[in-house]
Amino acid sequence: MSIIFKEVEKNNWEECIDLKVNEEQRNFVSANWYSILQSKFEDKLYPTCIYDDETMIGFLMYDFEMETGRWELCRFMIDKKYQHKGYGKTALVEILKVIKNKLGNIKFYLSVDPENIIAKNLYKSVGFESTGEIMWDEEVMVIQL
Repeated sequence: MSIIFKEVEKNNWEECIDLKVNEEQRNFVSANWYSILQSKFEDKLYPTCIYDDETMIGFLMYDFEMETGRWELCRFMIDKKYQHKGYGKTALVEILKVIKNKLGNIKFYLSVDPENIIAKNLYKSVGFESTGEIMWDEEVMVIQL
């Protein structure tokens, strides 16, 4: 497994919007097309494709949330064809390294639907902890980079 990240660009955006999660996960994840569109109209959003070597396997987006003054992972998904193979955890570990290298030793946040137990467990497995805060009807988690 060789995880790399590439910006969403002219040559990969269509492949990115074709990535899908399983039906039971749809309520937990925004559509990639929406995230890409959002990044064109809001500042400090960084849409990123996740690859295993040359194969696109997922999508993430991180941002600086102006309302809270925090850097956060606001989108994260692995295509249904690549789930349950270790890609999610590996991609999270790798993006946290990228963020730390880019931004330094910061607190990095995310929010997760309280019913999305699989995602919460994944985030905990790489070091995120619950803050006890609820924002946008989701549980806020944080990791110190």
